[in-house]
Amino acid sequence: MRADRESKDQSEGDKIPLDPAALAISLADALHQRASRPLHNMLLYVELNLMRLALNFERLIPQKRYQKIVRQVAKRDVGRFKDLATRASGRKHNRDSGDAMRSEEYVPYSEIASQSSGGARAIAFYLPQFHPFPENDAWWGKGFTEWTNVGKAKPLFENHYQPHCPIHLGYYDLRIPEILVEQARLARLYGVAGFSYYFYWFDGKTLMEAPLRSMLERPEVDIPFCLTWANENWTRRWDGKNSEILIEQKYSLESGERLIQHLAEYFRDPRYIRVGNRPVFNVYRPSRIPDVRQVVQAWRSEAQKLGFEDLYLMGIQGAAYEDFTDFGFDASVEFPPHGFEVADLSAAIRTNREDFAGRIIDYQSMVDEALNRPQRPFKVFRGATMGWDNTARRPSTAQICINYSVASFRDWISHLKSQEESAPDRHPDENFVFINAWNEWAEGTHLEPDQRYGFANLEAVRSVFAAR
Repeated sequence: MRADRESKDQSEGDKIPLDPAALAISLADALHQRASRPLHNMLLYVELNLMRLALNFERLIPQKRYQKIVRQVAKRDVGRFKDLATRASGRKHNRDSGDAMRSEEYVPYSEIASQSSGGARAIAFYLPQFHPFPENDAWWGKGFTEWTNVGKAKPLFENHYQPHCPIHLGYYDLRIPEILVEQARLARLYGVAGFSYYFYWFDGKTLMEAPLRSMLERPEVDIPFCLTWANENWTRRWDGKNSEILIEQKYSLESGERLIQHLAEYFRDPRYIRVGNRPVFNVYRPSRIPDVRQVVQAWRSEAQKLGFEDLYLMGIQGAAYEDFTDFGFDASVEFPPHGFEVADLSAAIRTNREDFAGRIIDYQSMVDEALNRPQRPFKVFRGATMGWDNTARRPSTAQICINYSVASFRDWISHLKSQEESAPDRHPDENFVFINAWNEWAEGTHLEPDQRYGFANLEAVRSVFAAR
């Protein structure tokens, strides 16, 4: 039957001579222009036909066949057909940057052997929320994970890169130990020296600790690590209800001692990052701790009772460029984009939400400030980011960083590495450059590969921090 039908089509209408690759691309363009309404049936031979064209099959297509193809594929993603045709013909084509598709800076996976180049170490912040747990089930619905927000994000303006779509491990579940093992392997392969896992402690209650316990029980998760205490209230801010507290942070000297007791098992792990013999412990918001100097002293005393020489304490900087040694900490850590003066482009960009009250900022201006920041009179470890875009969590009040480029990110971390290695009066282990982040998918900043950039961000880290 198909042979008879093709014979009949060949006899109808005028025949169009063609250059196969050129016609394939022209056809895709025509589809884009003519696809005004969805149709409900799509024949597989249309896609095969395009492949034959792009692969230089010598043939003629009748005019009526051409028109039939246009009608039948109108409902399909026409950019996909153009990608297919241009890929087969060896030509380059970029789809609209609003799609989660390849950038010109896209880099594929590569297992090129590398090792640390010595000197400064890249430490990436790591969010352990990519798995369901009872509290999130109760607060946001059964099965909620960070991916729930990520997957429903939509672009708010032309060329806005949303949603962010993962590759390599896909929409993973951190309850699966093999995910943790592969993340560690991938990070080490690309020059990331360690993870700083966010740790959620609320006066004896922990959240999202299951992946950390799984990591602790499995030495095959082969990467150094430290912990960052996310000492904020747990609120409904992701859906805009900032005032509704789900779990409140409560502080006391006794609670601080129990915190260190709980962390001791992590501190003793041979993978744990140390400065000398002192386990590194980061605190996200030191200034929110009442009587912070007394609490810090209680932490140090309890650690010594447990057999540790001391702790190496670092505070994460927020909007202000703070010196946390005044609180009894050993150092501060930059956490861009927080605390950076950046160009605000909000007035120049029209969004598709009438209720949008967020902020649109320029990535390159953040890099420029970072490259021109002088050395501070207090000890601070520098940090970099791949941008910021929390549209997935707060679409009407998002902070969105645009004009990102992998090349600028590479320049940034290269500068930080050089600056860190020239810093005076440092212990050999005081050599950190922090990256925000390994997997903050709902905040639009992740070293983990995606459909747009592939492994390009990881490759930038490898080019700076690893020797081949």
